[in-house]
Amino acid sequence: MRAINKSIIAKTKSVKKVTDADMEKINTYAISELKSADVFVFSVVLCDNEIDRDGERFTVESLKTLEKLYVGKTAIMNHSMKTEDQSARTFKTELITDGRKNSLGEDYYYLKAWAYMVRTEKNADLIKEIEAGIKKETSVGCSVEEIRCSVCGANRRKKRCAHIKGEKYDGRLCFDELVNPTDAYEWSFVAVPAQKNAGVTKTFSEKEEKATQNIFKSMESKEEITLTKGEIEKILSAVKELEEKAKDGEEYRKALVKNVISLSAICFPEIGAEGMGDICKSLSTEGLRTLRNALEKRKTSSLPIGCQTGETTDNKADENNSSFVF
Repeated sequence: MRAINKSIIAKTKSVKKVTDADMEKINTYAISELKSADVFVFSVVLCDNEIDRDGERFTVESLKTLEKLYVGKTAIMNHSMKTEDQSARTFKTELITDGRKNSLGEDYYYLKAWAYMVRTEKNADLIKEIEAGIKKETSVGCSVEEIRCSVCGANRRKKRCAHIKGEKYDGRLCFDELVNPTDAYEWSFVAVPAQKNAGVTKTFSEKEEKATQNIFKSMESKEEITLTKGEIEKILSAVKELEEKAKDGEEYRKALVKNVISLSAICFPEIGAEGMGDICKSLSTEGLRTLRNALEKRKTSSLPIGCQTGETTDNKADENNSSFVF
């Protein structure tokens, strides 16, 4: 599945007073009971329903699903898969609307999470950076079922459309909506944000899907489509790769034909090099391999030829020269 990462400038804020209710939630993840003095608790805005710099956004329904999925998920550094880079764990989330409007004039919603980390010597510098507002850009990793065009509603995972993100069609802005989240993996502290209001990276996964292949499939349909600069670059790269493979294939075929003609000269000299060359032209590469293998077997069964002046195994001369008869 193809991965899409996004970031948002997170409003990370330390929690000065940890409640008993918070500690009860935190201790559901701890093996040994923790006290409020043992932990550093902070809140972070993970994602919202605003259009980000990549021309994508979560729907409100998607945010409601993520609100549930992100409870208990770990926080790491730069999407590292290493255990030692785990830094915190989310123990509660809340979807919030505060009366503001997003750029589309809709009610603005954002997903807020609360996380904790243990106060240790190792975490001391990270805690200071969070409190100082240095570590505040974050990134979430999740999967969604659908990427929906805001203009025509097409699911871009399954079918491309001609609409370009950022362009307007009859006054309607084109962007992609991330719909039906199926899982939330983690969220990370990162350096570069994509969403403007929170600091979140979305990871969208598509099993075994290759973007370039989807573009070619759309082109095969012979329907009019519009490609972005990035998609054109992908196509050119794919074409260049195919050209290189074609050159390699051509060289392999030439060597195969040469091999077949050489073997034919031994096994069927009456055909001649020119005649076998004409035969080779009509054969596919697989056909040439089959012919080459057959000639190899013919050569092996016919050769080596015994010495003319030699003797047979029973020390009697080969009076009929049978060793030279094919």
